[in-house]
Amino acid sequence: MSVEQKNSYSAKILGRVQPSASAWVSQTAKKLIAEGRDVIDLGLGEPDFDTPSHIIEAAYNAAKRGETRYPPTDGTPSLKQAIVDKFFRDNQLTFDPSEIIVSNGAKQVIFDALMATLNPGDEVLLCAPYFGQYSDMVTILGGQPVEIPCTSERHFLLEPKALEAAITPKTRWLILNSPSNPSGATYTESDYLELEKVLDKHSNVLILSDEIYEHIVFDDFEFVSFTTACSDLRSRTLTVNGVSKAYAMTGWRIGYGAGPEGLIKAMTKVQSQISSGACSVAQAAAVAALTGSQQSVADFKAAFERRRDLVVNKVKGISGITLDAPHGAFYAFIGCDELIGATTETGDELTDDAAITEYLLEDAGVAAVPGSAYGLSPFFRISTATDDKTLSIALDRIASSIDKLTFK
Repeated sequence: MSVEQKNSYSAKILGRVQPSASAWVSQTAKKLIAEGRDVIDLGLGEPDFDTPSHIIEAAYNAAKRGETRYPPTDGTPSLKQAIVDKFFRDNQLTFDPSEIIVSNGAKQVIFDALMATLNPGDEVLLCAPYFGQYSDMVTILGGQPVEIPCTSERHFLLEPKALEAAITPKTRWLILNSPSNPSGATYTESDYLELEKVLDKHSNVLILSDEIYEHIVFDDFEFVSFTTACSDLRSRTLTVNGVSKAYAMTGWRIGYGAGPEGLIKAMTKVQSQISSGACSVAQAAAVAALTGSQQSVADFKAAFERRRDLVVNKVKGISGITLDAPHGAFYAFIGCDELIGATTETGDELTDDAAITEYLLEDAGVAAVPGSAYGLSPFFRISTATDDKTLSIALDRIASSIDKLTFK
């Protein structure tokens, strides 16, 4: 046995877990840029806007007031009340502060919930394409991810009959994400009500509704929270949200969850052993985000919609790829089935979407994430959270690289 094998630092379960695909792609792009390569990084989903000034000012003032000690594990009273008020204002939902938890980003809310509830072998239903870390978190915690393919023909939405077929006595959670990362799929109230008919029959199934992109919706789409639409399922639903995307606050690391008090207590117990709560100054900033002017949210949304339109129109003019126009979030989940089997100028065959993204990075200098990272191929995801000019150049490069391919 080698020294390296003797001193392995990873638990066996980590062998089944991959690093975040979008983070890996972005890090690779940054490495190439540092080496002098001309690379456009469309891998990471992060708003390119600065955090609004009134939010930064609130954090500064909180620090000056001495709000720098350990906060309550489940969140400061002022932020929990701001979240309660947000749900009432935006979603017509009434929560008690005891039904709210604040965490270090929405991902920790999800991790807390899964760790608090999963037993070995419990199944978690994922709507493919899905945010890749859902599957990895389930795996790390001893659960079993179960993918339900949601096709582009159905606009990447979960069909009730597919949900019914996937539920077993082992099913513990169904995770929904609207608007979706990576597809931008959005659920209407009627879509949710059709799913509710199935879930009504399976009281063993908890529902986690990830609504982090709530305020980034297009075409006058009216966002509806799952809990608002399916109030009868409230006692087994956890709604997850945060300030990262809508308020350009990714680095502040504030997410929150709302659900049954018993579940929130169990999640708080988990969180007390992991992080002891979220940064007190960042929580003060989140209060300002939720209670202050919402003009920046509207401005960001308008910019994201304009960029969505630019990408949709550009893709229409590129032979070999397709795009189901996203109704929310800031991604384009681009179909590339027609490129499978094509040959590059160096004689390499593009066998899958991972090979396609490798080719685009090498030939076009555009970093994208393969659909396989989200449980559905053959697609690739680009982030539209960058300026119009950069997006236009990136898509022109993609078109030029595709033109170089030889098809059978």
